[in-house]
Amino acid sequence: MIDPTGVSDDALDLLITTRLTLAGVDLDQLPAVADPATGVPTRSAALASLRTFLRTTVPAISAWEPPAPSPEAAQQAAAPLLYPSIATAWAPGSEGSAR
Repeated sequence: MIDPTGVSDDALDLLITTRLTLAGVDLDQLPAVADPATGVPTRSAALASLRTFLRTTVPAISAWEPPAPSPEAAQQAAAPLLYPSIATAWAPGSEGSAR
C-alpha cells in the first residue's frame, strides 16, 4: 500500500477528482467563494477535507486486521458488520436466538 502522507496535494486532488468524476460527482459545481447563508463548501474546502480523510482515516481502516492467532485464521474471520444483529439474531449462543 502507498503511504498517502507522502503523496503531494496535487496527486491526491487528481485521485479525488477522478474517483468522484467516475461516480458522477462534479466538484466544479461547488462555489468558488464561501456562502455563509447556505453553508455550501467551496471546491478547495471540499478537496482539503477529502485529502485529510485520505491521509488519516483510510490508512487506519486499511491497516485493520481481525484478531486471530495467525494470518490464515484472519482470512476466515468475518469482517465487521454494519448491522450485526441481522447476522447473529438466530445464531446459536446469541441472546436473540430462537429456542
